Amino acid sequence: MKPIVITTGCPSGIGPEVALAAVRRVPKGLVLVGDIATLRERSPLVGVDPNRLREIARVADSFKMPRGAIAVVQASAVLAGRDRIPGKPTKATGAAQLAFIDRALGLVTSGEASAIVTGPVNKKVIVNSGLVRARRFRGHTEYLEEHTGASPVTMAFWSEKLTTSLVTTHLPLAKVARAITIEGVLRATVHVADLMLRLGVSAPKVVVSGLNPHAGEGGLLGREEERLVAPAIALARAHFKRNRQVSISGPVPAESAFRLAASGKFDAVVAMYHDQATIPMKLIGFGDAVNVTLGLPIVRTSVDHGTGYDRAGKGTADASGMLAAIELARRLGK
Repeated sequence: MKPIVITTGCPSGIGPEVALAAVRRVPKGLVLVGDIATLRERSPLVGVDPNRLREIARVADSFKMPRGAIAVVQASAVLAGRDRIPGKPTKATGAAQLAFIDRALGLVTSGEASAIVTGPVNKKVIVNSGLVRARRFRGHTEYLEEHTGASPVTMAFWSEKLTTSLVTTHLPLAKVARAITIEGVLRATVHVADLMLRLGVSAPKVVVSGLNPHAGEGGLLGREEERLVAPAIALARAHFKRNRQVSISGPVPAESAFRLAASGKFDAVVAMYHDQATIPMKLIGFGDAVNVTLGLPIVRTSVDHGTGYDRAGKGTADASGMLAAIELARRLGK
């Protein structure tokens, strides 16, 4: 199998540390994309000998390295010391984060690597980096959708305890209701059902949440469920008509949908907006959940946590989320 490339996220955050800690645990088939000077500084914090890090020009070169060496693709100019300070991101670290994503994407789309696992980035730091292409950056999901030319994609979160997909992603809450469409609900429903099938769930049960309290209470608290969500569910059922094992329920009030899924009645929940999905995910599966982009022509997974500037440089960051993201990328990349 071709290697998986791991972007190390913001150099000032915990991304370099969790990436190194994960590679220490899973030494084969992984290539880091980041800043080698930062990685060498942080490596002793997680029990990795800096001398194990070797810069490579091509992913194929990782197969030629000595046993125990860790392959690193330097995707930007080596960062100066002032740009490697834990907890203190700069314009240069913003530009570097985007360079890591671009290089990793190129390695996968060219066929050199099998999947991307992304470390945590800071959207605002990227946007303020001074790069023209960074001004519209709102997250990995939207950026990869645009730069792969994919049809509308779906942000999803997977864990052994709970899986959820999102109809809308990084939007101000005031804009969410207007962004809900039949097509969007259908996409998020079909994508997450397909994910369950790919992961070996033979008869996936998906529940679609409502947007409004009590799923609109029969129109009393909003009509999006009647106008948009219910028609999308009907279309999703028609989509899977040939696979009668796929069960799609809803619209169900969000608090009930997630409670029932967490108890095992459903395999996945379709959420209408960002925090409707991420609050239960982080309560139930924080540290173990994986962000996965569905509908891309490539495999992309990610940790579900942020840059952790308050913990950067201390060697205390938990790498379990990165390890889970690597494992899911392996499963989806087969």
